[in-house]
Amino acid sequence: MRWLKRLSLFLIIVVLAAAGGGWAFLRASLPQTTGTLKLTGLEHPVSVVRDAAGVPTIKAESRHDLYLALGYVHAQDRLWQMDLQRRLTQGRLSELFGPAALSTDQYMRTIGLYRHAAGGVQYLSPEYKEVLDTYAAGVNAFIASGKPLPIEFTVLGYKPEPWAPADTLVIAKLFDLQLNGNYRLELLRAQMAKSLSADEIHELFPDYPKEGPVALGKVAELTRDQPLDRLLAALPGPIEPERESNNWVVDGAHSVTGKPLLANDPHLDYGAPVIWYLARLEAPGVDQTGSFIAGSPSLILGHNDRIAWGYTTTNADVEDVFVEKLDPADPTRYLTPDGSAPFDTIREEIKIKGAAPQTLTVRSTRHGPVISDLAGHPKAEAGTVLALQTTFLVDDDRSSEAQWRSGFARGWPSWVEALRLFTAPMQNMVYADRDGNIGFFAPGEIPIRKKGDGTMPVPGWTGEYDWNGWVPFEELPQAFNPPSGHIATANNKIVPDSYPYLITHDWEVPYRAARIEAGLAETPRQSIETSAAIQADTVSLTAKHLLPLMLKAEPADDRQRAAMDLLAHWDARMQADRPEPLIFMAWLKALNKHLYQPALGDLFTSYWAMRPLATEGVLSQHPHWCGTGGCPAALTAALADALDELTAAYGADMSAWRWGTAHQALFAHPMFHRLPVLKRIFDRSVPADGSVDTVDAGAFQFSNPDGPFTDIHGPAMRAIYDLSDLDKSVFLTALGQSAHVLSPHYADLLPRWRSFDWLRLPHDPTGDTLTLVP
Repeated sequence: MRWLKRLSLFLIIVVLAAAGGGWAFLRASLPQTTGTLKLTGLEHPVSVVRDAAGVPTIKAESRHDLYLALGYVHAQDRLWQMDLQRRLTQGRLSELFGPAALSTDQYMRTIGLYRHAAGGVQYLSPEYKEVLDTYAAGVNAFIASGKPLPIEFTVLGYKPEPWAPADTLVIAKLFDLQLNGNYRLELLRAQMAKSLSADEIHELFPDYPKEGPVALGKVAELTRDQPLDRLLAALPGPIEPERESNNWVVDGAHSVTGKPLLANDPHLDYGAPVIWYLARLEAPGVDQTGSFIAGSPSLILGHNDRIAWGYTTTNADVEDVFVEKLDPADPTRYLTPDGSAPFDTIREEIKIKGAAPQTLTVRSTRHGPVISDLAGHPKAEAGTVLALQTTFLVDDDRSSEAQWRSGFARGWPSWVEALRLFTAPMQNMVYADRDGNIGFFAPGEIPIRKKGDGTMPVPGWTGEYDWNGWVPFEELPQAFNPPSGHIATANNKIVPDSYPYLITHDWEVPYRAARIEAGLAETPRQSIETSAAIQADTVSLTAKHLLPLMLKAEPADDRQRAAMDLLAHWDARMQADRPEPLIFMAWLKALNKHLYQPALGDLFTSYWAMRPLATEGVLSQHPHWCGTGGCPAALTAALADALDELTAAYGADMSAWRWGTAHQALFAHPMFHRLPVLKRIFDRSVPADGSVDTVDAGAFQFSNPDGPFTDIHGPAMRAIYDLSDLDKSVFLTALGQSAHVLSPHYADLLPRWRSFDWLRLPHDPTGDTLTLVP
C-alpha cells in the first residue's frame, strides 16, 4: 500500500531527524507564531499572542477579522484533527485507511450525520452564516498558503479539501452521537429479552422501571428474526457511551469573594490531541475566554465579560428504535398507519484505498434511517426492519448557532433566549453572572411519546408509539437563584418523580453528585482552591457500597487474606500510588464475569462494566446470579482470579502494586497508536488517580485491548470561573494546544493537568506574537 511506503519514508525521516539530518523537514509544518504574515480577507491587522502554554489571545478591530484569524489559527495548530473529524462524519475514512475503516463509513453514511449538517446551512440566520463563512475563509487561507502540512497529510498522501460551514455544523451532531447512545441499550435489552426474563433484565439494569410498559415477551417476538447480535457488533463505539462530567455553581453568599463561583470539568474521550482548544478572543463587542473546538468559531465552555457557564450531559433519551413491518405484498415497501409507503433511498459510493469502491443503499422510513441494514439486508420473509429516530438526524437543527449566540449573552434573559435554538445534545447548563445571579437550564428537544418509555424497540407500523411533539421550552428543567444558593450536576437525575415529562430512565449513578454535594457542604463558602479540591476528589462510593458485601467472603488462602486485609483498612480513595484500588477493581472485574457471563453468553462483553447498582443488588437481594455455590463462593473464586491476573502482570509483591501502573491516562494518536514504533513518538500517557465513579474521573472499559483499567475518558478540560474578577478564573486542558508532535506545546500541559497546576488567561498576556495583516 502506498501509505505504508510513505510510512516507511517517514520512519527514515524520523531517524534522520534524530541525527539532525531531517530536522528542517519535520519542523517545516510547525505554525509561524512570530513576525508578520499576510492573510487574505483581513480589513485591519490582527494580533495573535501565544502565552507560555501556547494559548492564543486574538485581538482584532472587527468580528469579521476576529473570526477570519481564529479559523487561520485553528488550522495552524489542529488542521489534521479538524479534517479527520470531518471525514469521520462524512463516512470517508476508507479513502485514507482502506477496508479497515469501511464499517465505520457505512455506519456514518447510513445515519447521514453529515447530510443533515449540510442540509442545516439553509436554516441559519444570515448573521451566523456570515460568521461561518468568515471562519471557513480563515481555515482555507491556511490550506492555500503553501505552508507544509502536518506530517499526517504527508504520510497519507493527500491535501485537505476547503472548509465549509457544514463542516462546523456537523461538530454539534458528532457530540450528539457520542454523548447519546440509548438506542444501543434498546437493542441490547431486546437481545437479552430473547433469553432472560423481565425480572432478570430489571436486575441487570436497576434503573429500568418495574412496571415496564413494553412487555419483554412482545419485544422478543417483535425482533425475533432480526440479527441483533450482528447489528450490535456493527455499531461503532461502546454499547453505553461514557458520559461523566461535573459542574456546580455557588452564589455570592456561598463564596469567599461575595460573588458567584462556577466550576466545570466535562469528560470526553482522550486523544492526541484532546478535543478542547483554549483561546481568548477580543474585538468590539467580543470578550470571550475558554474552551473552543478546532473547527468551530463558537466558545463552547467559558466566560465573556459578564457571564460564565458550564455543561454536563443530561443523558436524555432522544433516540428510539422502531420495528417497521414490510408490506407483505411488496417487501420494497413498509407499513404505516396510513397504509403502505416506499422507503426513501439514497445510493452512496464509498471510495476505498487499495480496493474497488462500494455502493451502499441507505433506506429510511418515516421514523429515520434503517439501521438493521448494517447487519446485512434481512431476507424478505423476516418481515421487519429496524429504523432509528433521533432528535438530531434532522436538517433544521440550530444547536451550533445557539451555542454561538449564548457566548454573547449579557445576562440570564438573553442567555436563555439563545438556548431556544438548541436541539441536542441536551445538556445540564449552569450559569453565573457578575451581578450575583446563578442559574440552571437543560435545553433541547425532548420527545413526548404517545406510548412507551424508550427503553425497548417498539412497533412502528401502528403509530401508537410515535412521537407527539416536544416538551415545551418553558417547561424544560430550569432554576434561577435557588434558595439553596448552589446547583450541582454530575449526569445524575435532575428532576423529581413528579416532573410531568419523561427525560430518560438511564440516569447516571449519583455517586459523583453525592461527593460534590458533600464537598460543598463541608466548605460552605467556596473558593477556587476548595472547588479545585472537589474536582480532585478520588473517593469511590462504589467501593464504599460494595466492599462491605464483598468482604463477607471467606478467604481461601493467605494471599486472599492479605488482599482482603488491605481492602478492609482502605479509605476508598482511588489514588494512583496505592495498591488497594487495583486489587478492588480487579476483584470487581472478575466478580462481574463470574456473575453475568454464564447467563449472558456472547452478550456479556457488551454488558461488562463496573455495574455498581446491579452488583450490589445481586450481593444483597438477588443471589441466584451467583450460581450453585452461592455468592460467598463466587466472591472467593473471583478474588483468586483477580490475584492471579495481578500477580502475572505485576509480580507477587502485593504491596508494590500500584493503581497508576494499570490506570494510565492514555492520549492515543488516532492514526499511529496501533503502530508499535510510532505510538512511542505520538502517544502520551501518565499514571492517573480516580475511576469511573469519582469526581476526578478516569473511565475505563474492562474489554479494552489497551488494558482493562487504562484511563481513556475523563476531564480533558477543567475550569473554575470567579465572577468577582473573571481574569482570576483558572483553566486546564490535557496534553497541549498543538497537534504537531515536534511542537513544544504538543504535550507540555500534561504534567500540569495531572497535578492541577492551573493556567490563567488574562487580558494582556506575553509571549510569541504574530501579527496578521491584510
